[in-house]
Amino acid sequence: MAMDKHHSQLPLAKCLRQHCASEWVFRDVPSDISIVVEGGIFSLHKFPLVSRSGRIRKLVAGHRDSDISKIELLSLPGGPESFELAAKFCYGVNFEITSANVAQLCCVSDYLEMTEEYSKNNLGSRAEEYVEVVVSKNLEMCVEVLKQCENLLPLADELKIVCRCIDAIASKACVEQIASSFSRLEYSSSGRLHMNRQTKCEGDWWIEDLSVLRIDVYQRVITAMKCRGVRPESIAASLVNYAQKELTKKSISKVDGISGSNGHEKVVVETIVSLMPVEKLAVPISFLFGLLRSAVMLDCTVACRLERRIGSQLDIATLDDLLIPSFRSAGDTLFDVDTVHRILVNFSQLEDSDEDMEDVSVFESGSPTNSPSQTALFKVAKLVDNYLAEIAPDANLKLNKFIAIAESLPAHARTIHDGLYRAIDIYLKAHQGLSDPDRMRLCRLIDFQKLTQEAGAHAAQNERLPLQSIVQVLYFEQMRLRNALFCSYPDDDHKPMHQSWRINSGALSAAMSPRDNYASLRRENRELKLELARMRMRLNDLEKDHVCMKKNMEKSNSRRFMNSFTKTIGKLNIFGHSSSRESSSPSKRSQVTDSKLTERT
Repeated sequence: MAMDKHHSQLPLAKCLRQHCASEWVFRDVPSDISIVVEGGIFSLHKFPLVSRSGRIRKLVAGHRDSDISKIELLSLPGGPESFELAAKFCYGVNFEITSANVAQLCCVSDYLEMTEEYSKNNLGSRAEEYVEVVVSKNLEMCVEVLKQCENLLPLADELKIVCRCIDAIASKACVEQIASSFSRLEYSSSGRLHMNRQTKCEGDWWIEDLSVLRIDVYQRVITAMKCRGVRPESIAASLVNYAQKELTKKSISKVDGISGSNGHEKVVVETIVSLMPVEKLAVPISFLFGLLRSAVMLDCTVACRLERRIGSQLDIATLDDLLIPSFRSAGDTLFDVDTVHRILVNFSQLEDSDEDMEDVSVFESGSPTNSPSQTALFKVAKLVDNYLAEIAPDANLKLNKFIAIAESLPAHARTIHDGLYRAIDIYLKAHQGLSDPDRMRLCRLIDFQKLTQEAGAHAAQNERLPLQSIVQVLYFEQMRLRNALFCSYPDDDHKPMHQSWRINSGALSAAMSPRDNYASLRRENRELKLELARMRMRLNDLEKDHVCMKKNMEKSNSRRFMNSFTKTIGKLNIFGHSSSRESSSPSKRSQVTDSKLTERT
């Protein structure tokens, strides 16, 4: 249909070109040569053409024996429009070289060999000068020239028009970014220079301009920008803007009934993914999920790369992000559970790799604190519980898939199991045909000891739970009540207090990761060892004092010394009564003193 439309408009275009040519071609001299370009006929004169164009000169000279009156130029870049501009230049007609036609002029002058060899200040040198002096200094002009070059490839690439414009765009964007950064520098109250984060960055105005480029040219521009050091945030913003415009435009074309394949959209998605900055938080998580939806729908090979990247920053995702529609058969689930499960597996593998890379010396260091990965784990656990509650009412959701999502995180990820209990209760309500073994298998996911008082009270009266689960709930509720009572009256009995400490300690240790729990135990062991060492030192000091006193008593045989020693001991009242009245002989007093000192130590 497009070809028929083209042929129907060709005679009209031909008439217009002939009419326009009659305005600037010599009217008093009859035409002696006709130039045919893509069906359009230009009635011109040989002399102005051969004086500027080396190609036409060679063609005319090759037919010197027979007077040539018609030449067809095949595959002329830019078509009849470009040749008309070249012909005007040959006739000395003035026209303006702009960013909209300079790429065509460069290519057609190369095709027609309009170089300095055949005429001074020929079209080729004029067009090249405009590119170097004017276009390369302006980013918008470079983008417009690149847009024109899309239909002139590969000749425009061979003439280095494309690479020069790309280098100019990358350099200009980098300069604009640096200038914008300097404009945001401010002096603080202390006199220090700092960057004002609240001021909007004005150096990324080029993002909108690049969205008009074709995907292959756009890819080369972004690659050059990354090599020049443009900010990852600016690169990511440009990718988001380009993807939204390009994919939305194709979606509207499909709705309007315009025929087209998914091949272009697939190329766009795969190219955008390959251009994303490696920095973790440079690309918004919502955009990553949007690309993932498109990749799954188009069956792109980059879906696995997106799943890994999303898994590395899953803690900042929202529930709406995870609700990916299923694009499979009608009998499948409403949401794509398999893709979410793979994302969770990537997240868990990342956690495992982080723990494996930790050196043992880390556990030996100071007190353990919640690492960012542990905080992220808590956030993801809450997100997963909400996701399970959202997909639980789906009648097509299989039990194995539900359990796989719930078990994708380690046991210490959930400090409280209220969210998981809620999701399981919704699933049991929506799937009442589950067998007793399946219900037991599902309820084994819940640690009823980690339910809050409100959730435990609800579970104790929940008829959808298996009987064994209800018994567990009642048991832990009774233990919680006992511990609460004995904590109020701790002097009555110490055994429940030990039980309470054991249960609470278990909940606390479960709230910590194995790494943090291990470090906490190591710290407690060090403190106990220090206390034991202090007690040994005190015991050694007492033993030394005892030995010295015994030697002094053996050396002295005078009764006066013993009387004074006895009086001194009586005044100190170490044993609660006077020692002089219990013994009359020095040897007996010494034995009593030795025995009591031994008991004391």
